[in-house]
Amino acid sequence: MSKLFSEYKMKDVTLKNRLVMSPMCMYSVEKKDGIATDFHLAHYASRAVGGTGLILLEATAVQAVGRISYQDLGIWNDEQIPALKRIVDSVHSYDAKVGIQLAHAGRKAELDEEIVAPSAIAFSDDYKKPKELTKDEIAEIVSDFKRAAFRAKEAGFDVIELHAAHGYLVHQFLSPLSNRREDTYGGPAGNRYRILGEIIRAIREVWDGPLLVRISATDYVHGGLTLEDHVPFAKWMKADGVQLIDVSTGGNVPVRPNVYPGYQTRYADDLRQKAGIATGALGMITTGAQAEEILGNERADLIVIGRELLRDPYFARTAALELGEEITPPKQYERGW
Repeated sequence: MSKLFSEYKMKDVTLKNRLVMSPMCMYSVEKKDGIATDFHLAHYASRAVGGTGLILLEATAVQAVGRISYQDLGIWNDEQIPALKRIVDSVHSYDAKVGIQLAHAGRKAELDEEIVAPSAIAFSDDYKKPKELTKDEIAEIVSDFKRAAFRAKEAGFDVIELHAAHGYLVHQFLSPLSNRREDTYGGPAGNRYRILGEIIRAIREVWDGPLLVRISATDYVHGGLTLEDHVPFAKWMKADGVQLIDVSTGGNVPVRPNVYPGYQTRYADDLRQKAGIATGALGMITTGAQAEEILGNERADLIVIGRELLRDPYFARTAALELGEEITPPKQYERGW
């Protein structure tokens, strides 16, 4: 059997294969209330029908002010749980596992309200200048991540992922480009990691399942984060109870990286080797053979597919045919597959 279609276990959750649907914002909430719609149900369920082993819902805000836009999903109140549970139940009915990415946009929130960040530095000239968070406000954000994790448990999710990448709030704290604080949340690496460690440990008080973190392994500019900076971060995450790091890049400053097939895989590989933690590889992975090479050469443990799953909801079947594998279709599709 190919490595791609072998099982993968994280704590008490076993994935039927190593294909993961990447969190991708759909900007499809209709009433600015953060509640998932019929579109979200069809969108995520269709990838479960298609054979993906783990479906990760898009960035879901733990505070209303933590949304990227008013069209983002939310998990900051109990009224948002039923629609999320409906998605979970549907994905489960097609023999897939499902996770949720908990997020706070920080200075990249495009809202009418006052926005917040580690330091009062705008993302770019096109963005509002954020308010610098007080320590009490940081503590409230940590508590809101914990409350969101409890709601995720109530909704029945199998996995939680924390969004510490792409220039959103936790990444803003980690990077010296966006964190100029002079208190215990700024300066040395251990201080800049502090909020992420507090969030992980707070979530662990209410969540026993697998916990993943998405990072941006490089900021792509001088003075920003590098892969080497993330090695101690990754070791601290592992010690705090994280099972796997989903390795992306960029997003904290407006820089466009050089993009090519598999361009981020080397970061997942390096971090896996140097920090001794499981990783997910992502970034222009579009074929079964490409995914199999990454796994077979032990460059990552999971393959996280983004835009290719937008183009082909049945990518698992496409990859299986390419690799000469047989996968079990939903019974409704047996005649076609």
